[in-house]
Amino acid sequence: MSLPPTSAHAPAAERAVKAARVRGVTSIAAMRAAIRETTRDLPPLAEVPRFATLDRAGFLAQAQRGQPFMITGLVGRWPLCALTPDALRARCGDVPVRARVGDYIGTAFAPDRAMQDMRLAAYLDLVAGWTGALPPYVGNLEIGALNAMCHWPGWFGKMGPPRFWLGPAGTVTPLHCDYDDNIFAQAIGTKRIILAPPHHDEFLYPRDANPILAGSPFDPEQPDYDRYPLARAAAFVECLVQPGELLFVPAGWYHQVRALTFSLSVNRWARGMPLALRNDPALRAHA
Repeated sequence: MSLPPTSAHAPAAERAVKAARVRGVTSIAAMRAAIRETTRDLPPLAEVPRFATLDRAGFLAQAQRGQPFMITGLVGRWPLCALTPDALRARCGDVPVRARVGDYIGTAFAPDRAMQDMRLAAYLDLVAGWTGALPPYVGNLEIGALNAMCHWPGWFGKMGPPRFWLGPAGTVTPLHCDYDDNIFAQAIGTKRIILAPPHHDEFLYPRDANPILAGSPFDPEQPDYDRYPLARAAAFVECLVQPGELLFVPAGWYHQVRALTFSLSVNRWARGMPLALRNDPALRAHA
């Protein structure tokens, strides 16, 4: 007979049960294992493929392959892409934001990390002409005033709210994976994204931050193979995401993101079974 979880583990177990319910799967652990096993059969990805446009059927067919790809002819038509930094200030300068400050890379997946609350206009002033090592970063932020400027395609049945990512060149989201399918739209500036397949987590020393998020201490931009020798076996692929482009990141794919210029991005995570699992009946929860 199994014992009930201890009080220390109960909150994490409860979050996992809730996450599974939201996504309609039997368990998050089973879903994660299935993602890793599915990608073991994929051919190595030499480069991220690019498509000018895809209809819903074309998108779903490509997404079910379980590898990242870009669409270049969709996001550029959004009003968000016509927004300038000055227009952003005028439109949203009074919006409260929480900026990641200090060494937010080293503490990215810690329970607590240094944050600073301010208005968006004050943040833009803070990072203008920034000369420090790691600029403050506003990430994973809901900005309702910008939602109407994004015209999301109806590819998924259920999605989370748009999340905006704003900062100057040098802002970084360190290597991690989300266990939800992710569509990532670049509105202003350019970002470099480095990706690795889910089953290569065995080389990346991951630690769970929550049931659907795992972080890695390995930095593919400055690899330390003495400290992380297994990472030599990880297969990374790099892409640049330009203004007006959309990147699909399948659930479980590790990715590290760096802004090469002042950048405004927005993403949404699907809230269902990952498309690569093709609604596997063995994973589908039954009411």
